[in-house]
Amino acid sequence: TGKTAAFGIPVIQKTNPDLRKLQTIILCPTRELAIQAAEELRKLAKYMHGIKILPIYGGQEIGKQISALRGVQIIVGTPGRVMDHMRRHTIKLENINMVVLDEADEMLNMGFREDMETILSQMPEEHQMALFSATMPQAILEITNQYQKDAVFIKVTPKEVTVAAIEQSYYRIARKDKMNALCRLIDFHQPRRSLIFCNTKKMVDEMTQELKGRGYEAEGLHGDLSQF
Repeated sequence: TGKTAAFGIPVIQKTNPDLRKLQTIILCPTRELAIQAAEELRKLAKYMHGIKILPIYGGQEIGKQISALRGVQIIVGTPGRVMDHMRRHTIKLENINMVVLDEADEMLNMGFREDMETILSQMPEEHQMALFSATMPQAILEITNQYQKDAVFIKVTPKEVTVAAIEQSYYRIARKDKMNALCRLIDFHQPRRSLIFCNTKKMVDEMTQELKGRGYEAEGLHGDLSQF
């Protein structure tokens, strides 16, 4: 959808390549998203020399991250690891001019609200904040009211939410019954190919094994597999 470009292009344009200090922090809910967003930013900045972008996330040796932080102007990181560096004073905030919350509702669902608010509260008084969220629960609205100045909430309700040729349906099913319901739907519709989305990598692995155990041809796709 171009969401990364929507904040990535302004971030790069606001970055001073001659100032070898941190100028933007982009917060993402997962390491996979942080890596992906950093890669997209590097593509956007391909012909702008002197701009250094670094993803930081948990599970990676922090000593190597500290060394790599030298001269970085844009950090794309998970809240927990950004907090780690803030506590260690390995990132300096005085030159920050932009903060981006990417998939803010997902960070909220993963329990990062306190970390998000701690990070935002320590930003310089003068900075731009961009918040991207698929949903706008009350907690997100509270964050925008507290940390964004003159933010305006605009709600657009389109007449058509999907293409007429696409049929959509949903089922309210107890968690314990989901697998049986899924298998019944597969058996009934006999799809040639299907995509099943899960919230976590663990759920992908568990569902793949369960489907295989029931005789279905299934493979899991997530960040820890080759996917080929």
